[in-house]
Amino acid sequence: MTRIRLFATLLVMTMLTGTNLDAAGRSQARSMVITERGIVATSQTLASQAGAQILARGGSATDAAIAANIALTVVEPMSNGMGGDLFVLRRAADGAVTGINASGWSPKDLTIERLREKGHTEMPSEGILSATVPGCVAGWEKLHERYGRLPWKELFQPAIYYAEHGFPVTEWIQESWDSSVEKLSEDEQARELMLIGGKAPGLGEVFRNPALAKALRLVAEEGAEAFYRGAIAEAIVRTSEREGGVFAAEDLAGFEPEWVEPITTQYRGWKVYELPPNGQGIAALVMLNIMEQFELPELDPESPETFHTKIEAQKLAYQDLARYVGDPHFSELPIAGLLSKDYAKRRAALIESEKAHCDVEPGSPLPGEGDTIYMTVVDRDGNIVSLIQSIYQSFGSGVVVDGYGFHLHNRGALFTLEESHPNVLEGRKRPFHTIIPALMEKDEVHIGFGIMGGSNQAQAHAQFVSNVVDHGMNIQRALEAARFTKRDLGGCDLAIERRVPVQTIVELERRGHEIEVLGEYSSTMGGGQAVMFNSITGVKFGASSPRKDGAAIPEPDDY
Repeated sequence: MTRIRLFATLLVMTMLTGTNLDAAGRSQARSMVITERGIVATSQTLASQAGAQILARGGSATDAAIAANIALTVVEPMSNGMGGDLFVLRRAADGAVTGINASGWSPKDLTIERLREKGHTEMPSEGILSATVPGCVAGWEKLHERYGRLPWKELFQPAIYYAEHGFPVTEWIQESWDSSVEKLSEDEQARELMLIGGKAPGLGEVFRNPALAKALRLVAEEGAEAFYRGAIAEAIVRTSEREGGVFAAEDLAGFEPEWVEPITTQYRGWKVYELPPNGQGIAALVMLNIMEQFELPELDPESPETFHTKIEAQKLAYQDLARYVGDPHFSELPIAGLLSKDYAKRRAALIESEKAHCDVEPGSPLPGEGDTIYMTVVDRDGNIVSLIQSIYQSFGSGVVVDGYGFHLHNRGALFTLEESHPNVLEGRKRPFHTIIPALMEKDEVHIGFGIMGGSNQAQAHAQFVSNVVDHGMNIQRALEAARFTKRDLGGCDLAIERRVPVQTIVELERRGHEIEVLGEYSSTMGGGQAVMFNSITGVKFGASSPRKDGAAIPEPDDY
């Protein structure tokens, strides 16, 4: 390696690993996890531990990600589960990046006409008619077939243990559970399964779900076949019939996940990866392309100019998101045009430095917060898995599958009934999705990251990338840094965390932004996880947001 190349490597690593601490302290609360072996970072510590143990047994990053995700379906049931969807980006140690879209389609008979017959003038937000085919289990199996090392059955053991033995409910999860009591009380099965004496389990209370353990054992023994063509599929159809839904056996049996080519942009020399539509990842890339037109590296990360630029870029990117994104199998989407740098320059020219725009042309309003898990894994070889999985809003559709202890998601709620829109409801179509995993890399530095929270996610991704690239933050500080989020289209309203300096908030309001100040670490901003791998030194770094209960846990060494 040349001296210039070595100096450049050390400079980048100094920025990203935060080695310039001084006696005055630092602006992040937690340190990164640093190891030569693998790391699993999830939103709940027991799931992170499950994944780390899989790595220690010789499992791949994919094995560990699947096992940790399965464990999360037990210990964070309001956010994810077998009844939800899955998206993954994977970077191999040799540099190859692949993606899988395991989001399910709508039942064949779920049509606009059928909804109108049932008296609906818009998509239901809950109930069986908001449910689409869950893609998660099929996604796990496809990933394991291609990239797994350990036996499939072994990946289910931590989750089965916690479902049968029980687990103590953690802080953020207990709060979310408690806020869902009214919803859970409306369904007899959900009430009996998820509540204790009519209440959410308390902080530290041990919760068990033997019905879910039964479902997990079936899939561990029989594979995805049990879920899409076997006993669980039959239970889903029975549940649908009982609830007045339109699921048919062939809707489940015919579903297959899709391997997809990631979409990318270059942001100041860093390559950033997202998955293509039907997800919102493209909005993060469009937002970054707009932000690149401004001299953000010259600005303080908490200055009014920095926040104003990013907020205005978000409005422009999300206008396009609402107008153009749907299932690409049903309409031609202008992906290349949206990612064009020339297009970004034209859009950036609309931003005024001293004035907030409240009249950005709105499309169909996007939903606000969502309940999701994001996790990422790096193994000792440097393979990175960036995985996100969700049942959408807290406890999904509110419908529990008969006898199997998990909720169906309500992703169908994101369809529109506007017939000219690319996201209009049709049978066997995938709805617009909010959940997105991401990767970024430059030279020998490779990062897997993701941030949860409904329509918050793409704008949070762009802010994370900017924190690393523009402001030289390490991955832990970049996750922790105070953020903004705008949860609807149109208008000048937005939310921001209290840690942003008061003078910045005052100046933003002077420019016309209408600001709601939230707590220091608000769940509305979405918790996140990140891992980083240096392919020259072989060292791995892990980070976990304090907006969730999780942790980055290293694979045990061989001592």
